[in-house]
Amino acid sequence: QVQLVESGGGLVQAGGSLRLSCAASGLTFSNYGMAWFREVPGKEREAVAAILWRAGTTLYAGSVKGRLTISRDNAKNTVYLQMNSLKPEDTAVYYCAARKFLDTNWHRAPYYDYWGQGTQVTVSS
Repeated sequence: QVQLVESGGGLVQAGGSLRLSCAASGLTFSNYGMAWFREVPGKEREAVAAILWRAGTTLYAGSVKGRLTISRDNAKNTVYLQMNSLKPEDTAVYYCAARKFLDTNWHRAPYYDYWGQGTQVTVSS
């Protein structure tokens, strides 16, 4: 079965950095587009970034552009989210997601086929 397992979350001071990882198994990783979403209480899950099966193509939400970077290592079946210059507003549970084909719906959570369990990121002021 398909499993996505996030790691790397934790507590960090504002201005600090974290790198989240999502290890995938049970799928042909290089054939899937991958994305990071985040969710806070009382709000809908929102897209953060996505990377297509063509690894050179990335997509970002405007709120994180320039601070967060998505990348993938197909040899390790892992997608990363490098988070720099973190702000308290970045506090959320971060989820990775997978879909075989990505298009203009990349930012819609119901569009994705597989999800990880999430990892908490807390940014203190």
